[in-house]
Amino acid sequence: MDVKVEEISALTKKITVTIPSEAVQSLLNKAYDKLKKDVKMKGFRRGKVPRAVIVKSYKGQVEGETGETLVQENYFTAVEKENIDPIVHPDIKEVNYNEDGSFTFVAEVDIRPEFELGQYKGLEIEKEEVLVTDEEIQLELNVLQKQNAPLQEVTDRVVKNEDVVVVDFQGYHDGVAMEQVKNEDYSVDVGSGNMGADFEGKLVGMKVGEDANHEVDFPETHPNPMFKGKKIEFRINVKKIQERVLADFDDEFAKDVGSGVDTLDALKASIKENLTKQRDEAAQGVLTDRMMQKLLENHTFEVPKRLVAFEVEQMIKQTEKQFEQGGMSLEAAGLSKETLATQNEPVAEKRVRGDFILKKIAEVEEVKVVDEDMERGFKRIGDQYNMPVDKVKEYFQNRDDLLPFMNELLNEKILAWLRDQAVFVDVVKVTEDPEETKKTADVETEDK
Repeated sequence: MDVKVEEISALTKKITVTIPSEAVQSLLNKAYDKLKKDVKMKGFRRGKVPRAVIVKSYKGQVEGETGETLVQENYFTAVEKENIDPIVHPDIKEVNYNEDGSFTFVAEVDIRPEFELGQYKGLEIEKEEVLVTDEEIQLELNVLQKQNAPLQEVTDRVVKNEDVVVVDFQGYHDGVAMEQVKNEDYSVDVGSGNMGADFEGKLVGMKVGEDANHEVDFPETHPNPMFKGKKIEFRINVKKIQERVLADFDDEFAKDVGSGVDTLDALKASIKENLTKQRDEAAQGVLTDRMMQKLLENHTFEVPKRLVAFEVEQMIKQTEKQFEQGGMSLEAAGLSKETLATQNEPVAEKRVRGDFILKKIAEVEEVKVVDEDMERGFKRIGDQYNMPVDKVKEYFQNRDDLLPFMNELLNEKILAWLRDQAVFVDVVKVTEDPEETKKTADVETEDK
């Protein structure tokens, strides 16, 4: 085997591999001999078809399959021989059978970037103290009160805030009916914001049987791509007005809405405990994002473009899946894969670079995934999906499934190690959900 290596860029190498004629012809002969035993052709008995006839009929198929085998059998030997450590699957650019009987293929491979670690220990990270106030507990009680309140139809007044109104509606954009923006007998919780403040606000003051046309300007920041930046006309018909019959806040209320609680005080304590746990978990995510932002600021280096492209592809697939679960497609939402690729590329690049940084720190600090980490990971998945741990382990028998899982566990472990090394500063008391704070961090990491 002859191997030549050219440097296309600092992170991409071109490997030209030539396999001698003897090895190539041996594989081709085996393929043709197998065909000769099995092939049926008119005018010949099985096993008696002349080699020349088989070659004439099956040359393209045999050379194609043999070429794939030659690449698979020799690629890894070639990169090992040249001490190349590819980080993604190669891009096979050329495959040729040569006149002398040899076989040549060209592979472009991306390699691991080399960089020196900057500061990663003792990072100064802002950390907010998470508090749950009595006012927030009362807000949760109000939510429970509304959620559990029976609805009572009213016919002697117009719609007011906090009513549940049953409507038919059709959305129009530039005078054209929007197929996905239409519903009948749809319940709108006025004031909840679920349908948007403008839409719900325009229902206030309407009465049963009334029709109305309302235009709503949706901002560019609207989360639904079907709406953002558009002026949509809604044609609405009010069919029913319902009001909630709210219970008093007392021990009977607590028994009805709580889980295993007998008093209102016990319900309040349970709400406080749950809110604190949720916010602590969210706060950890904020800390991780801020820490990753610091690491990215301290480490600037080029990353392989193919790896970034792969990450972009995964992000697009996730977006498509989310739309499919909602009964929509990218096209219906006015999106294309090209647009998403452009939007996602900067985040994908940061993810890839962040992953290289974490792996290098783990290598230097000898942070590794051990059996105990694997068991905790299996148990966590089992608890999440209500599955026995043995069943979870069966799923990860495949190496292609196990390696990403181990990568996730390693990232979690090194991030926990980095948090232990960090210096937390500017502690500020916060009573709002840290998810709002998290919006200031634009870095997503592979550990999620």
